[in-house]
Amino acid sequence: MTRMSRLFAPAMLACACGAIAGAVELRVATIDAWQDYLHSAGAQVQLRLNAEKPFLWVDESGDRAARLRRGEIAVAPLVGRGTLNVPDGLIHHWIGAAFLPNASIGNVLAVVHNYDRYSQIYKPVVTASRALRMDGSNQDFSMIWQRHVVFVTAAIQGEYHAHETMLDSRRGYSVIDAMRIQQIEDYRQRAEHLLAPDTGDGYIWRIHTVARYEERDGGVYLEIEAIALSRDLPASVRWLAVPIVNRLSVNSLTTTLDQTRQAVSTQNVTLAMRGRTGQH
Repeated sequence: MTRMSRLFAPAMLACACGAIAGAVELRVATIDAWQDYLHSAGAQVQLRLNAEKPFLWVDESGDRAARLRRGEIAVAPLVGRGTLNVPDGLIHHWIGAAFLPNASIGNVLAVVHNYDRYSQIYKPVVTASRALRMDGSNQDFSMIWQRHVVFVTAAIQGEYHAHETMLDSRRGYSVIDAMRIQQIEDYRQRAEHLLAPDTGDGYIWRIHTVARYEERDGGVYLEIEAIALSRDLPASVRWLAVPIVNRLSVNSLTTTLDQTRQAVSTQNVTLAMRGRTGQH
């Protein structure tokens, strides 16, 4: 990037953010396109469960698992360059993976199921969280998260349902769906209030996540496949805004995986210290 373009980039980004702001409503055609895409993505997931493809995306590349064991986090788009245009919307589909050394599936699930601590584990993006219902393989939880990009601050409250399936003692997966997403206007201000579902600025309309985990090689491979639906972007700013949105997707997955790895590591250290001192 030249010096001149670096100088103009903040102003261009501000214009892009201003162009996509403004109230919109989720349309039926957009929901239909989302459902069609989820059906197609679900068929690809089923190929992994039927052993027609490797269970883990990690194993589709010869050196990917080795890179993860060296501490790297891998993130890649699963549709185009990360986004797909649908009627009045954008679908974002990304996957990320990390290796959690010296961990077991039990260690990982203990962190993943600790919904009441998400606001500590995944701060500063997650600002509030709590478990709503824990019923074996089904869990419901709520979460508030916020992102600030240049002059735009988005705050979202969501309720989520997670369904967990263990294939055997060393492999499992979870499917997490946002059951309700609402934009928070004037977050943390005196005028703070929730907008009705499917209204607002359309930063996020829908979220569907599949997490897969396998214990081997002295730890756990954890991968997260995230699919989201947002409003479309005007053609005049799409060339500028889409790369920014994609970079946010990469950073979000990378940070989430790294924070999960840190939380599991911290938990293991705490358990080891308790074991040495005889605490329970």
